[in-house]
Amino acid sequence: MNTPDARGTDVPEIHDVPIGLHATGTRRETDSMGAVDVPADRYWGAQTQRSLTHFSIGDDHMPKEVYHAYGHVKMAAAIVNGRAGRLPAWKARLIERVADEVIAGELDDHFPLYVWQTGSGTQSNMNTNEVISNRAIQLVGGELGSKTPVHPNDHVNMGQSSNDTFPTAMHIAAVKAVHERLLPSVRALQQAITDKAELWRDVVKIGRTHLEDAVPLTVGQEWSGYARRLEQACERVVDSCAGLLELAMGGTAVGTGLNAPEGFAEQVAEEIARATGISFTTPRNKFAAQGGLDAMVGASAGLRALAVPLMKIANDIRWLASGPRCGLGELVLPSNEPGSSIMPGKVNPTQCEAMVMVCIQVLSEDQAIAFAGSQGNFELNAMRPVIINNFLHMTGILADACAKFREYCVEGAELDRKRIDEYVDRSLMLVTALSPVIGYDKASAIAHRANDEGTTLRAAALASGYVSGEEFDRIVDPTAMAGPAPV
Repeated sequence: MNTPDARGTDVPEIHDVPIGLHATGTRRETDSMGAVDVPADRYWGAQTQRSLTHFSIGDDHMPKEVYHAYGHVKMAAAIVNGRAGRLPAWKARLIERVADEVIAGELDDHFPLYVWQTGSGTQSNMNTNEVISNRAIQLVGGELGSKTPVHPNDHVNMGQSSNDTFPTAMHIAAVKAVHERLLPSVRALQQAITDKAELWRDVVKIGRTHLEDAVPLTVGQEWSGYARRLEQACERVVDSCAGLLELAMGGTAVGTGLNAPEGFAEQVAEEIARATGISFTTPRNKFAAQGGLDAMVGASAGLRALAVPLMKIANDIRWLASGPRCGLGELVLPSNEPGSSIMPGKVNPTQCEAMVMVCIQVLSEDQAIAFAGSQGNFELNAMRPVIINNFLHMTGILADACAKFREYCVEGAELDRKRIDEYVDRSLMLVTALSPVIGYDKASAIAHRANDEGTTLRAAALASGYVSGEEFDRIVDPTAMAGPAPV
């Protein structure tokens, strides 16, 4: 039963219809180019179907996070348009309701498009518009594909263009992925490494530079360096994502804001900020926001800056754990799975290897983002899908790799104290402590003699006559050489 609104227009009753279409076969949908048959059990329309036909390239689908972000875009626009009276209040509420389903991922099965599509993301924008339109029509008992009473362009896309909504959705999806998924995972890994650094703060070991023996430090000092690098990397990621807080909404086709009412950009940004709890705003210059994707390139560089220390840490750990008998063998890593199909009993540092591969992938995808970011022409960068696909893939695999690396490598790692102590006892670079006392040349001669004769450093020092046994024991103290624990 319909009831009139304030304008005297009949308002259809909104039914609580479960998501889903149980029809079989196809139904006829139309767009500006004519009629297209679409699957009857899907909410999308003609433009989505055309894209599926023309761009079924590979198996790379537009990340669902983009559509969830688009839900925020369409909801905010409906709220602002409804509040201003450009949309009847009931239509605005209907669009808001469906947009909320999009945000929650309840309509994910109806977003099938591939990454490799129009570079502006127009087809993903229209996919969103069509799904919201048809789902809204279903809720009021209308005919799917009729575009009545909710039109995908006139109502869902009111005051918008793909050219400003897609980069807006990109920024929302990217910021949420970084802050809600990636950073918590990295910080948990950083804390696990910090815990190990504290546990091992007094264990003296031999340092290595240029892959050669160096002076002592503690295992805690070494691992504190890992923890601090991850802490700094998180700070860089946060800083690099600051530009993503500016949303292109309101610029419409080329940045002039044609067909977007005055104040629309600011109001939509405020609504998105309110809904997400993230301080999104509108940029001072929409031409910059739409003609380039520099903020995405900068944010990608932040992910690259995280991958670099992660790769270093993973490589250090796998080398320190090499062995168990013929490698460095200072670390003992958890035995998670058999390491060989032919060598019984072999266990490999698989979490380290996975992390290194993830970091290689991230560095490669960052290069693709930088290249794509340089390809903007005139008023539009038309390489958007590949950029957001790479960025979200980077954040996802980094977050997952950090979680697995923490759980199945770092938390269960142990020290081989006997091996560590043996390395300290055999090290020649302890001679560095003698250098200020007897001079560099004499200290060097002692080290070479010990190495050539296969004796201990202490024996070579006493044989040289440069120091007594008492002096050697007092001066060459590995614990004192390691210095204070990091603060």
